[in-house]
Amino acid sequence: MEWISYLFDLFLHLDKHLGDVIKDYGAWTYLMLLVIIFCETGLVVTPFLPGDSLLFAAGIFSSPSYGALDPLWLMLLLSAAAIAGDTVNYWIGAYIGPRAFSGNVRFLKKEYLDRTHAFFEKYGGKTIIIARFVPIVRTFAPFVAGIGAMSYARFIVYNVVGGIAWVALFVLGGYFFAKCKFVTDNFPLIVLAIIAISVMPMAVEFLRARWEHKKIV
Repeated sequence: MEWISYLFDLFLHLDKHLGDVIKDYGAWTYLMLLVIIFCETGLVVTPFLPGDSLLFAAGIFSSPSYGALDPLWLMLLLSAAAIAGDTVNYWIGAYIGPRAFSGNVRFLKKEYLDRTHAFFEKYGGKTIIIARFVPIVRTFAPFVAGIGAMSYARFIVYNVVGGIAWVALFVLGGYFFAKCKFVTDNFPLIVLAIIAISVMPMAVEFLRARWEHKKIV
């Protein structure tokens, strides 16, 4: 499938694609980044959009080595997008509820919902913060919170803290590591490393659950 090949190339070479976007669209790049981050966190049908790696790449272009983007504006706008995205996702969950996971929507799998529920059971309200750093779970955590796992008064506090921490970590990570030639010359490897580290908590939790299930059986 061509679109899968395109998405794979987009993820692995975000630095080149983002560089082209900055060159062609200038200040409009901020709006494009804002929309992507909002959709990745705010719409349960778009968990496949780049999050961590996009923030990291944007941070690289905001460093003094490139100077193409302003790091302060990046963190302000993208933190606002991440917080707004989770807020919208929460209210979508509150309105639609489990009906969305009936199997009629291709990207909404029941296993995603169950996995996120497991995170809530283990980490409680901190799930909203922890989930920011775990792909897929990041998209479904606010949705599950809206279904009934958490009141909005509690949710918004974790949402703001998690959104700011997530954006700051990856944008500043890219900002400071832009000085490292290995990072800029091997960006696809860095993207894969970010993905591997991000999914590690989910993988550990899955293996632990499998091990406990085998012990019970």
